[in-house]
Amino acid sequence: MLYQSMNLVVVYTVAIVVILIWLGSLRNPLLALVEIGRELLRSYKFTLVLVGMFSILALNKYELQIEERMHLNSDYTAFVFGLEGHFVRMVQELFYTPWLTPIIVFFYIFMLQAVLAASLGVYLLDKNRLMLYATCYTVIITYAVAIPFYLYFPVNEVWSYAPAGVRFVMLDIFPKFEQEYRPLSGLNNCFPSLHTAISVSMALLAYRSGNRRWKIITTVSAVIIVFGIFYLGIHWLTDMIGGTILAIVSVTASVQLAKLTLRGGEERLRVRSRVTNSR
Repeated sequence: MLYQSMNLVVVYTVAIVVILIWLGSLRNPLLALVEIGRELLRSYKFTLVLVGMFSILALNKYELQIEERMHLNSDYTAFVFGLEGHFVRMVQELFYTPWLTPIIVFFYIFMLQAVLAASLGVYLLDKNRLMLYATCYTVIITYAVAIPFYLYFPVNEVWSYAPAGVRFVMLDIFPKFEQEYRPLSGLNNCFPSLHTAISVSMALLAYRSGNRRWKIITTVSAVIIVFGIFYLGIHWLTDMIGGTILAIVSVTASVQLAKLTLRGGEERLRVRSRVTNSR
């Protein structure tokens, strides 16, 4: 039922986001809508950052169409296979269990975007503007770095490369994956792994946030997702390493950018306060 169509996936994702915000903040998730409205009115910078984040996500959505128009025919799959051999096949053979597959698919399909969206809600309700801005910057940097790799360093998913000997386990649970989900994620958009980069980034930010509950939730999600990219036969070890490095770099840069963004606003507020007091 969960995987009949992408429309259902969207509906269930929204429900999961609401639950995650409640678990992460222990407050009414709908209040996050009020808080985001206040932040938009309070700071034009947040509006610009939010527009930037949605713009890069839209660009990623149309990356496949851009690739087709550019007529790029490179393929580095054999090169990656030469680096790591049958690592993914060994993971599948060692851990494959029918009861585990639905859990892995659930995290792969739903939790990536749900945790990302819920992070914004949790930080809004926690009044943690630093992590709120850092989350947006992290998405922007991650996709800005990944998209050029997808265009100029295409690597096919492991299961599609015959010498790897890997099965696409996703189809056991989501038979219409190729028809429903594939338009959102190209077969050759492997390096770096966005599932790794985004999930690990959200966990790293949660560790910096001081929210213990959210740290646990994002860490568990990241661990299962990273394991799942191998279990399902989608990503190479090289993709995971690249995604992890990207997560570390993007989070580090994003926190600094967030501090700079907020520092400017705080300085202006202090100047206005001094002027008002002097009157």
